[in-house]
Amino acid sequence: MLSWLVSSLITYPPAPACSAEKHQQAMQVSDEPFRLDCSLVLVEGQTIPRPILIEGPPGRGVGLNCQGGTVGRRDLSVSTARPTIAIRSRKTAEGVWERPHSLAVRNCTVLGNIRIFGMGADGGYDDLRQSSRLPGHTKRAQAAAPTQVWLDNLVLTGRGSIPLYIGTGVTAVSLTNSTLNGSSTATAIYLDAESRGNTIRDNRILTRTAREMIAIDGSAHNLITGNRFDLHGKPGIFLYRNCGERGVVRHQTPSNNTITGNSFTGASWLRPRLVVENARNGSRSYCRDDAGYPFGSSVDDRDNASGNRIQNNSRN
Repeated sequence: MLSWLVSSLITYPPAPACSAEKHQQAMQVSDEPFRLDCSLVLVEGQTIPRPILIEGPPGRGVGLNCQGGTVGRRDLSVSTARPTIAIRSRKTAEGVWERPHSLAVRNCTVLGNIRIFGMGADGGYDDLRQSSRLPGHTKRAQAAAPTQVWLDNLVLTGRGSIPLYIGTGVTAVSLTNSTLNGSSTATAIYLDAESRGNTIRDNRILTRTAREMIAIDGSAHNLITGNRFDLHGKPGIFLYRNCGERGVVRHQTPSNNTITGNSFTGASWLRPRLVVENARNGSRSYCRDDAGYPFGSSVDDRDNASGNRIQNNSRN
């Protein structure tokens, strides 16, 4: 994994500091996203009372340092389609996906969710379906998706939607020294298909979820270590792939992940599922929706997790 991360590094200068006018725009109460294309440092305790959008080339090298301040409002509706912070690629008129990269969000309380996504960020699945039905889909998805995103010292308070979604093909996201709380109708963290090389380290994960805490869905070469989970009776980490979901062929398997040195409290006494490989193995009604192609989940609905290093995790 290390050699791949080194070879994938992108050198990009930090974005210039935001002007006083841009800072003022960020402070305006609105339901419309503030487009962050500069480096913004809040005055200690300030709140950005609107969503934030970091998109495409203008998002390269940007930074947000809240200095203990907040992004979002409790009366602001959030969802997968309207996240509190969106970090996404954009598609040009020529059909090329342009991605943001080399960016950081630090020292913030985020009321809602952070969503990082590439191919398909326009709201449709046609591009994903078409790409997935040709060889080389994993590399195309990764080249189209955001990379090198640093999330550090955050308090991420879920309000129904998945607090942190790492989308198709996203690479080199790092979540460190953070607390996830609040609630989610699904998971606390989701690593979606074809994503790779992401790090979840030294976090406190308290979110009350309807399912497992972390889903590793066709994502590979990730590092999950040093985290403390309060499971509230739910499972911990599931590794699987959603074969055929929305007709998209899943190419990559949930393999070569390192899950070590995590501690779990509040596990179910009857069925304490802390880390589970091959958690689905084709047990979904949509698994044949990608039939007819000579690769990936189109020919084998099983999860096929392999090469994962799962050790030194404890139940307290």
